[in-house]
Amino acid sequence: MTPITTGALSISDGRLALATLLILVNVALSAFLRLGLGRTLLIASTRMVVQLLLVGSVLEWLFHQDNAPAILLLALVMALIAGISAVQRTRRRFAGIYRNSLVSVMGSSALVTGLAIVAIIQPEPWFTPQYLIPLLGMVLGNTLNGISLGLDRLMEGLLSRREQVEAWLALGGTRWEACNAVVRDAIRIAMIPTINSMMVMGLVSLPGMMTGQILEGAAPAAAVRYQIVILFMISAATALGVFGVVLLGYRSLTNQDHQLRLDRLSSLRPRT
Repeated sequence: MTPITTGALSISDGRLALATLLILVNVALSAFLRLGLGRTLLIASTRMVVQLLLVGSVLEWLFHQDNAPAILLLALVMALIAGISAVQRTRRRFAGIYRNSLVSVMGSSALVTGLAIVAIIQPEPWFTPQYLIPLLGMVLGNTLNGISLGLDRLMEGLLSRREQVEAWLALGGTRWEACNAVVRDAIRIAMIPTINSMMVMGLVSLPGMMTGQILEGAAPAAAVRYQIVILFMISAATALGVFGVVLLGYRSLTNQDHQLRLDRLSSLRPRT
């Protein structure tokens, strides 16, 4: 029987360059169907490669450090970028939207990742970057998507149901009574991708963390345990982040006099 190879096979520069040709499939389809996405795909691909190579170099250095401030600084930078990116994906703006996003992203990711590191995984020391940075990155990536969806749905929902909301307010209803249906709908819509992903996990898709551990030679049962923890982390952080940002957004677009303040919304901007 052929022995099982342990550790992931290395990919040479030449084979990595060969893999980049796969993006030409997307470019060709865009050109054939006249989607106008060719330039955007090439820019996105180039950014992705450059960003990942830079991050790989930083992590290579960081993983050999025992420097808590440097590791926590990188975690803070990651959270800042996630909070800003979540807003960049929305189609409208209002005063305080970046603050709301940053507070929600940082609060939810710090709470959930901290709990998982200290109480569940328990590395020594707790700030070991091989655990902290990848786990935080996965939490942030999914949380920012949920926050973006929640914000978009909240703003569009208040606009589309403006007459209904204002009718509630005119009849003496509080701002919560008038807006709670929109708030609940925004939170529900933002959570759907996470729930759908969990529904088919293991049957349709093998998640990245689990795949990476298996490629490195970890026992599948051990990889599965880590992946279960990560999915629960993602679900909890997304729920907390979405809940926070939608409630903060609802308060920003109403006032204490129970008035709807859609005048605070900026004009529509195209998606990129």
